[in-house]
Amino acid sequence: MKFIDEYRDGKAAARYARLIARATTKPWTIMEVCGGQTHAIVKFGIDELLPKDVELVHGPGCPVCVTPLELIDKAIEIASRPNVIFCSFGDMLRVPGSSKDLLVVKASGGDVRIVYSPLDAVKIAEANPAKEVVFFAVGFETTAPANAMAVFQAHQKGIGNFSILVSHVLVPPAMEAILSSPINRVQGFLAAGHVCTIMGYTEYEPIAQKYNIPIVVTGFEPLDILQGVYMCVKQLEEGRADVENQYARSVRKEGNLPAQKLISEVFCVVSRKWRGVGEIPQSGLGLRDEYREFDAELRFGVASYTAEESSECISGLILQGVKKPHECTAFGTRCTPERPLGATMVSSEGACAAYYRYRRVSVAS
Repeated sequence: MKFIDEYRDGKAAARYARLIARATTKPWTIMEVCGGQTHAIVKFGIDELLPKDVELVHGPGCPVCVTPLELIDKAIEIASRPNVIFCSFGDMLRVPGSSKDLLVVKASGGDVRIVYSPLDAVKIAEANPAKEVVFFAVGFETTAPANAMAVFQAHQKGIGNFSILVSHVLVPPAMEAILSSPINRVQGFLAAGHVCTIMGYTEYEPIAQKYNIPIVVTGFEPLDILQGVYMCVKQLEEGRADVENQYARSVRKEGNLPAQKLISEVFCVVSRKWRGVGEIPQSGLGLRDEYREFDAELRFGVASYTAEESSECISGLILQGVKKPHECTAFGTRCTPERPLGATMVSSEGACAAYYRYRRVSVAS
């Protein structure tokens, strides 16, 4: 536990809080991009350590949260068909579609399996040549290399009964969508360290320059986040708009070049719909033409599916940093993790789920 405790030291956290307070002379609004960061902030009370003039708002950084409703419906339709083995990470099984979730399909007799790697799904396809094996490929740039490798291996081995249902989204276009919105409040970003471990952070530099906004690549432990906030506040106070790397123990400027090469071999950039936000141009990944035979949407004829989200849910405003979870009238009553209305409650990493777990009592009082 030594290395975890090192980044959760209470005295060091208090020192950073004092440094932030001394550096702050005016109000600032900073958005953390990743849902893992959001949960650390709420769980450890990091936002409560900050001076009142520094507000943290929560971004769209949970791939489970932002997987559009119609894609869940597509997954449910495919998984419900006979002769299909549907593979997914466990966190996707309880995400509700329009009428049910993948757990209900499994309970009804569907062959829905939890795997720990997309390569497990490739092995299942090899072992079951009479079945169609589908992997639910969800995530940011972080999980894209493994999903690309699964498709690449299936292609190399000629495994014709394997396909993936793609729901990959990209972080920089989402940040640009937030900054270009007329209701934008964000003045600085804490970028997601795990995404930058793969992609590096050169692609954030044009965003910082275009919108005159500081971006700090930040880790996930309390001291990571506090140091990231301090670096961001220092830039704001000094009138700078640079990309800085707090998470240097994991992130290099150029990122993981072999992983990027594999992603670009299998995937191309496409527009993608984000649950709670809508379509963002050039914000996702889709299979290249050379690998279209592995596209589950085309193989099972579900590409045209559409679905409407709850009109009561304000998750779109929460994902853009305009509202906080407790400002929703349905929070904790008509919307709970067991019966979520929208994006930010559907995943354990969503902002609403974090507030429900760690702040429900204080919000209610």
